[in-house]
Amino acid sequence: MGLLPAKTARIESGSIQFYKNDKEIIDLLKLSPKAHRKLLGENLAMIFQDPMTSLNPVKRCGNQLIESLLLHKKISEKQAKKTALELFAEMELENPKKIYKSYPHQLSGGQKQRVMIAIALSCNPKILIADEPTTALDVTVQQSVLALLKRLQKKFKMSIIFITHDLGVLAQIADNLIIMYEGKIVETGDVNHIFHHAEHPYTKGLIACRPHPEKRLRKLPSVKDFINYNPDNIVFQSENIISTEERKEKHKQIYEQQAILEIKNLRKQYYSKKYFYSKKEVFYAVKDFSFSLYPGESLGLVGESGCGKTTLSRALLRLIDIDAGNIIYRGKDLSSLSPQQMRPYRKKLQIVFQDPYSSLNERIRIGDAIKEVLVVHRKDLSAKEQRRKTEEMLEKVNLDKAFYSRYPHELSGGQRQRVCIARALVLEPEILICDESVSALDVSVQAQVLNLLNELKETFQLSYLFISHDLSVVKFMADRILIMQKGEIVEEGNPDEIYANPQKAYTKKLIEAIPSFG
Repeated sequence: MGLLPAKTARIESGSIQFYKNDKEIIDLLKLSPKAHRKLLGENLAMIFQDPMTSLNPVKRCGNQLIESLLLHKKISEKQAKKTALELFAEMELENPKKIYKSYPHQLSGGQKQRVMIAIALSCNPKILIADEPTTALDVTVQQSVLALLKRLQKKFKMSIIFITHDLGVLAQIADNLIIMYEGKIVETGDVNHIFHHAEHPYTKGLIACRPHPEKRLRKLPSVKDFINYNPDNIVFQSENIISTEERKEKHKQIYEQQAILEIKNLRKQYYSKKYFYSKKEVFYAVKDFSFSLYPGESLGLVGESGCGKTTLSRALLRLIDIDAGNIIYRGKDLSSLSPQQMRPYRKKLQIVFQDPYSSLNERIRIGDAIKEVLVVHRKDLSAKEQRRKTEEMLEKVNLDKAFYSRYPHELSGGQRQRVCIARALVLEPEILICDESVSALDVSVQAQVLNLLNELKETFQLSYLFISHDLSVVKFMADRILIMQKGEIVEEGNPDEIYANPQKAYTKKLIEAIPSFG
């Protein structure tokens, strides 16, 4: 696509040959910037992982699409607008006229990604490069976007280069597969053949690091386990499988205790007006929600985007006010406390957010970002003790002391999320809310972070509220599971039983949307 920075990146050898037609072959590396731009605009297009950062936040979605049409096609603005509305309808977006006038922040993640696809397809490209286009999306939205891409590919007779770390996603869309490791192709061939007869350790690791649909493992395998194969590693041993009896005994110990957190009839509602003179419309983000969390328990909360998961987590921490209900922590009702009265309890209830990039201040060093929490809540500690405690916490999340002086931009996504976990745990809380804390990570890094969370749970005797849209991930983590739809609990129980025999159509939909190699 010619997007590599000229000052810091150089293509030293090779060629990129584009077959414009049967007779004309063009080497993209030999084109002038102007010729390159014209050719790519008409023949190649690209959609990126995060539509929020790819779309201009201060321009309406319709204007961003017609900008591409007016640049590459000789049509009037009126005709461009008509084409834009037709494309939005083609993307299965409800009310294309409303989408046309909307700003990116007014749309959901799935809607924004569909707008990005519409922009990419506006000039009818021969090749579409999709770079991790579904990673940040819910499994159900991901499934609909993949189905849309397959339909559009067939309709426009388009080739797709689909880049992803999730082989389960590729099983649904790809014909042929290239496995890339450390800048080199290590395996290539028919997608089904590779899934069932993988040869390279890296490929085997990518396939194995997703939570197993049937076996319950103590520790998920990672790519590193297969690259540095060691038969003595626990992940390759039969002891890594948790028996049904062992799990029952563990649950008996957990649920014989008094609940550490009780939520009773929690309700959060929002009001909206379509027009100045119209009546207020009430929207229930969380409606009469009740559950209990026990010491040492991992409680899973699963639902699609917009079902109220994040609203619930923020309400539990009193980051937003609630309209009704009670939040009872160790017998104390937190729902009626003022912000000042709430401060001592914040040490005991912490949260890890979804995006490790926006959770850290880019201008503050890693060590200072963690120590800042101690400066606010542990004034009894000296500066020297605060530093020591910070360094110890870094080591507990498998980051050495050298990370103390680094900035966030020097860290990978997985390392950033470890820092966020360290920051949440440095106050030694009793309850940790993980709000989609692994959904933005590669499957191998995700496996490492999930293993880390389980280890830290035992070390610090934590209780987890683990929120996710991915039922397979929650099944690995949770002792008990709540299925949430439109602000309410629609199904509750043991993850293994719900996974094997879901009672509600909504739960079945979530399970069926999980990428698999079948």
